Amino acid sequence: MADTPKPEETARIDHSPPFFEGWMDKPLDIKKGVYCYASKPKNLEAVGMPFPKEWSPTDEDWQLPENWKEIFLEGFRERLEKHRTLKLFMDICVRCGACADKCHFFIGSGDPRNMPVLRAELLRSVYRRNFTLAGKILGKMAGARDLTEDVLKDLWYYLYQCTECRRCSLFCPYGIDQAEITILGRELLNLLGLNIDWIAAPVANCNRTGNHLGIQPHAYKDMLDFFTDEIEDVTGIRVNPSFNRKGAEILFVTPSGDVFADPGTYTCMGYMMLFHYLESMGLDITWSTYASEGGNFGYFTSLEMAKRLNAKMYAEAERLGVKYIIGGECGHMWRVLNQYMDTWNGPPDFLEEPVSPITGTKFENAKTTKMIHLVDFTADLIHNNKLKLDPSRNDHLKVTWHDSCNTARGMGYLEEPRYVLKSVCNNFYEMPPNTIREQTFCCGSGSGLNAGENMEIRMRGGLPRANAVKHVHDKHDVNMLACICAIDRAVLTSLMEYWVPEVGVTGLHEMVANALVFDGEKERTTDLRSEPLAGMEEQEDV
Repeated sequence: MADTPKPEETARIDHSPPFFEGWMDKPLDIKKGVYCYASKPKNLEAVGMPFPKEWSPTDEDWQLPENWKEIFLEGFRERLEKHRTLKLFMDICVRCGACADKCHFFIGSGDPRNMPVLRAELLRSVYRRNFTLAGKILGKMAGARDLTEDVLKDLWYYLYQCTECRRCSLFCPYGIDQAEITILGRELLNLLGLNIDWIAAPVANCNRTGNHLGIQPHAYKDMLDFFTDEIEDVTGIRVNPSFNRKGAEILFVTPSGDVFADPGTYTCMGYMMLFHYLESMGLDITWSTYASEGGNFGYFTSLEMAKRLNAKMYAEAERLGVKYIIGGECGHMWRVLNQYMDTWNGPPDFLEEPVSPITGTKFENAKTTKMIHLVDFTADLIHNNKLKLDPSRNDHLKVTWHDSCNTARGMGYLEEPRYVLKSVCNNFYEMPPNTIREQTFCCGSGSGLNAGENMEIRMRGGLPRANAVKHVHDKHDVNMLACICAIDRAVLTSLMEYWVPEVGVTGLHEMVANALVFDGEKERTTDLRSEPLAGMEEQEDV
């Protein structure tokens, strides 16, 4: 973050509209700290994406193919015919501005082109010029503009300043889904090889090794073995996870960020401890070192690429012969599952409707997908008194809850995580109502924008969320922000360090594991981070 402006500079935002300058006439200024690096050709080649090349967003020449306009417009035409929603969203916007101040990027930057309505206009203006009679005849008077290289750069710059969080859609009187406009707009850019490497590299890695980080199976297992030692140091309990075991009842899939990126690593330890606790009750679960990624950066590239990467989970479930799948804490993993997986790669008739081997509960919400969220599984265990919990072990934490966009707004997942959190934590405080649940603010770094080179726009985009956290920190002395998304755990850490450094970030199952009481465990004096529990500070100093 060395080159990122200081918080006091970033907080000086001018939201005044430019009265004397039309948005079409303002030249684009590609600013350092706001854009991500261009995709490397090797990563596009690895998955067969078109026009791989060495280029930079700051280059004058983006090395477009000679017929780039025809490629873009034909791709646009195909998507207008295939996706009726895209055609609808291009036509029905009345530019009322209801969405304008709802986007965290506009709030944090003051850039008018980051108003969702105007970001969509970047693509809509091309649509009007090429696919409507009024636009063809009246041109700019009808809000239309020719597709030029400058217009293409405009599109690229701002479509990669949208995290597809859908907050704007919640307030749109017509229900226009800006996320879908961004998704399909990025597809059009990818037809010309215009991706960013923080998306292209994870996609290539996932296609090659099964996870975004390109981790080989032995390294994945080695990391969990390391966690096994860490857990034993804290609890005195030796967990024993199984890998790639054919005939297991359940396959567990989680984001690789939980395995290799702090603070998600503590959440991963929480998964391991919970599964070990349940083994004597009949839980038969295995991890895969091949389908070792629940997340899906293909979703930020194209719907077809997302389908390809998503397929590995069902393929691995079939190879291992499991009955069903449990998924870990991840945002876009669950939006993909909730909205697409069943039609993309299902129905998986070789799997069974999930039934908890501990409580006998049938998970009706997973009747077709055969895949359930671990938080559902854990909430059911708590509801049926199957877990011995000591919430006081989290008394050193004052916790607030971040509703991850994909699980909360994208699939209505609001009460279940709160039920679990309140069961393992005595000190819980909600952020203001207009910043949580369906209206939750984004982390500011989703949809593949969690790189390091675009830190300024990330901190600007995360300002509304950080401001709400600061409110509960100042009012209730909150010192921990909990969530159920691997990207959130990774990027909210930087956001808190920048805006509210007194607040840490945790996953839900880290807190579950802190509270979980094992038979035969040693006296617990620290949490999984080796931080002393409430009342144990002096013992740790000895």
